[in-house]
This record gives sequence, C-alpha cells and structure tokens, in this order.
Amino acid sequence: MSEEILVSTLPEFDVLYSDFVKKDERNGYEGFIVEPSSLKEFALSARDRWGYDYLSSVTAVDYFPDQFEVVYHIYRSLGGGALVIKVQIPREDPKVDSLYAIYPGSEFQEREVYDMFGIVFTDHPDLRRILMWEGFEGWPLRKDWKEPYYEEEFKPYASRWPNGVAERIEDKNPFGDNVQYPKGFNPETWIPSGEDALYMGLKRPDKLDGVDSEYVVVNLGPQHPSTHGVFRMAALIDGENVVDLKPVMGYLHRNHEKLGERNTFLQIMPFTDRLDYINSMSNNFGYALAVEKLMGIKPPERAEYIRVIMAELSRIQSHFVAAGFLLNDLGAFFTPSLYALKERELILEVFEAVSGSRMMCNYFRFGGVVRDLPEGLFETIRQLAFNRLPRKIDEIDEFLTGNEIVTTRCIGVGVLTADQAIALSTTGPILRASGVPYDIRRADPYSIYDRFDFDVVVRYHGDIFDRYLVRIEEMRQSVKIIQQALTQMPEGPIFEGKSQYQVKVPAGESYGRVEGPRGELGYYVVSNGQANPWRYHVRSPSFINLTSLREMCKNEKIADVIAILGATDIVLGEVDR
Repeated sequence: MSEEILVSTLPEFDVLYSDFVKKDERNGYEGFIVEPSSLKEFALSARDRWGYDYLSSVTAVDYFPDQFEVVYHIYRSLGGGALVIKVQIPREDPKVDSLYAIYPGSEFQEREVYDMFGIVFTDHPDLRRILMWEGFEGWPLRKDWKEPYYEEEFKPYASRWPNGVAERIEDKNPFGDNVQYPKGFNPETWIPSGEDALYMGLKRPDKLDGVDSEYVVVNLGPQHPSTHGVFRMAALIDGENVVDLKPVMGYLHRNHEKLGERNTFLQIMPFTDRLDYINSMSNNFGYALAVEKLMGIKPPERAEYIRVIMAELSRIQSHFVAAGFLLNDLGAFFTPSLYALKERELILEVFEAVSGSRMMCNYFRFGGVVRDLPEGLFETIRQLAFNRLPRKIDEIDEFLTGNEIVTTRCIGVGVLTADQAIALSTTGPILRASGVPYDIRRADPYSIYDRFDFDVVVRYHGDIFDRYLVRIEEMRQSVKIIQQALTQMPEGPIFEGKSQYQVKVPAGESYGRVEGPRGELGYYVVSNGQANPWRYHVRSPSFINLTSLREMCKNEKIADVIAILGATDIVLGEVDR
C-alpha cells in the first residue's frame, strides 16, 4: 500500500509526524489519521517532500453519532497508489482547515462537503453552497437528516406494500406541507444573498485612469443551449473580454449519494448509469471495482476482457460525440455531430445486444458481468474494431483537424499549463492535453490493463485544439486495446460466485477508480457489514474539471467561453449527481 511504502522509505516520517499522525488501524481501513491542527503541515509535506502533488478526491463520512471524518485521496502525477489522509472532527460545530492554498483543486469539493455535511473549511476563498440553493434547510448527507418524503432508512421499504396494497407516501404527506425553511425565512420576501456573494466573488481589477467604461456581469445559462439547460456561468466582462468567471451548478442535483446510501449495494448499480449517461459502462466499471475490493473477489478472465472491451467502446463513442458537438459549439450546423452520432449508434447496438439497453446498461456485477456475448456479437465487434472504426476515426480526423474554423477558434484558446492542470485537479484529456501524461490505466493499473500495449496520449499546448487532438488519438488507442482484447480473450465463465443478486460486503472502506472518457471516475465506499453502504461517494470528473473553467476563460473573448466549455466535455448528470 502507498502508506506502507511511505513509512518504510522515509526515515524522517516517524520523527517528524509521530505526535500528530497515526496509521488508521481500523479493520478494513487504510491511510493516516491526522490531527486537525496539523492537516496543512502534513499536506504541505505530502506535496513538497514526497511528491504527492495531485489531490484527487475530498469527501466526508458521518460516523453518527460520534464524529465526522474528512477523507482525502492524493496521488503523484508521476503515477502510483494513493496517499489517504483523514481528519476526525466533532459533529458539533465541525471545522477543518481548507487545503485550497496547497491544492487549489479542492475548491469545489470542499464546497460540496460543506453543502452536504455542514463542515466549515476555514480560509476557503468562497465557501457557499454549491449544489443546494441558499435557502435550503439542513445538511442532506448527515445521517440524522430526513428528506420531506422520508419513508424508511434503507431499502427495500416495508411501507411500499403493506398488506399487499400499494400506497403513495406523497398522498400521506401532500405537497405544501413537506418543505422546511430555515427559522425566520419567508420565501415571499426572500432576496437571494447567495447571488450577491457570487457576483462579489468575481474579481474586478483596477481600471485604467481616464477610461470611461465599466465591468458588466453576464449570465450564460442555465437556459442557454450550449450550457445544456441546467448549467450557468457568471462572467464578468470588459467589452468582449472575460475578466473573471464562475460556474454555477446544482440545477440537476438529486442527491445521488443519499439515494445510494438508502439502496442495497446491488441496487446502486443501475443508478450509476444515470451519472455520465453517455458512458454507463464506465460508470458500472468503477463502482464494481470499489465493491469487489471490499468483498475480496476478482472476476474470471473472460469477464475481465469483456469489461475492458465495453469500457473502450464506451470511450470511443463518447469521444466521437465530444468531437462532433465541439463543432456545434464553434457555430457549425448539424453535419459533424450527426456524422459522429452515426458511429455511436453502431456501438450502442453492441451495448443493447449484451445488456438489453442502449444507454442505461446495468451490465456489470460484483464478480463479473450479467451475461456473455450473445451469438454473433464477437464477430460484430471484430468487424468494428478491425475495419469500420479505424476508418471512421481517420475520416473525422481528416474532416475536422485541418478545418480553418476549427484551427482558428481552437488553437491558443483556453490555455491551461501543466502546473495549473495538476494544481486544479483536472483529469482525463484536459490534463493530458496540458502535457501531463497521467492515465490511470498506466499510472495505477486496474483490471487487466497492464496486459495491453497502448500509448498514453499527450499534447503540450493545453488549448482547445490539443484537447480535441487527444480525444481523436485516444480513440485510436482504444481501438488498439479492443483488438488485443479480442485476440487474447479466453473462453470460460463470466461470473465469480454463486449468485449475482445476493452479496455480502464486509465492513471496511475502499476507493475504486477508472480512467473514464472524461478522466478519473472514482467511488469511495464505506461498509458497516450491512446490506446498504454506510457511505457512498462519487468522484465525478465532469464536476472537478469545472474547477479549471475559470482559469481557462480568463482573458478570452465571451464567444470563446462556449467553445472552452464544449472542449471541457462535461455531462451534467455527472456534475450535479
């Protein structure tokens, strides 16, 4: 484990940190428990002494009724396993130091923890709610918080079929009596102070003497077509130039994690499909890995190969969509996106054949996959991988890469340097387009990715054009992986265990992560040995990549903001969860 390597190879560790850092000795747990007052000092040493420069995940666990625990997963951008840091704080007046000054990529994640748990991060530059609205009452992921239509703590709910008769909880608790407002709050006279805080947070540099002009705040979205109807950017502009910008999300938030903690472990699997709804296979993959670590099981060989094939097909169809719709954001009409969607449809037919669904696949299980490839599908995938997909990738590359509109609008626009990309916790094509060759399939291999010959695609200008080029070349590398997987795939079972539907998950914690099309998709799961997870957290790349949007948009034209957002390639189901 990473922490064992750290202790054994760094002689100064015990001398410097033994008084306020201890290994987590709980059965099934890992990492270090750090005294709250020493968190910053230890995090600074992790970054500067030991090279853990990439903060991946920040979340919290409510160990009701005792305490909160804030959990950090930090990695080296050169590769390797995680350094897991934990801080335990009381549930009454919970406070912990913000790591924003050390890891700026923690900004949105710390705001999410504050929003969901009420934990205050001192010295955070902009600690506001991020997914809930400012008038919301309570902290939804606390164990003692109950939603308006609360029925029971865990599914399956006994109240759903009392005496064999279906009842609706909405009928027992009619709309109008189910909303709780903060004490003294009147929705009729409410003035959104959160909006004032948002606008005040936009930094206004000093104007030049003698220049008669003023800054204007422009809201792009949430109704703007290019912001997907549920996302907003508040931009401070000077003429056509963007001076500052802040993303505003939460319009699609449904508290996926609270829903997950009410479900059984297996019931969560189809819920993961609804995160990045373009890539349900990748969503299934990451969650399955997290729970399999807790269960201590490994899928059979054939299932591993099928999983990899489905994940790489998912990456290809996602990158096709990203490339095609980037042209829409640049002002092109439907031709590029329709061309890309045609190839995506062929891949969705493969997903439908194995899972019965084109988008919400629910195909993975703990210990394997639901079913084997049906008759004839192996040859269909082979024809795609060896014939059609390589040809079509070359075609879209030829059509778009040299296009004057693409090059003019994308080269040198939305630049993010390598240091900025690491510090802001960006991941996936955005990180690699900035010159950081970090791909989890190579940096910290999972499943059977260490068996395949493929290149980590990297570019060095950090602009929109390089993000596009990374996705084009990654499709070729995915085809290469699929070709090898088809050649190597053995016969045999596709599931390890007696039943796909009755699982027992031992107590402990685990973090499973995969390299999804948008970057690191991670699942942090805590089990107390019961049928439902005690804590279920999704580290979504779309959400965390938006931390870099502000930096990418500064000093660009207002029209370029839409292109920069398009090249960020977010999916709002994964942003808001």
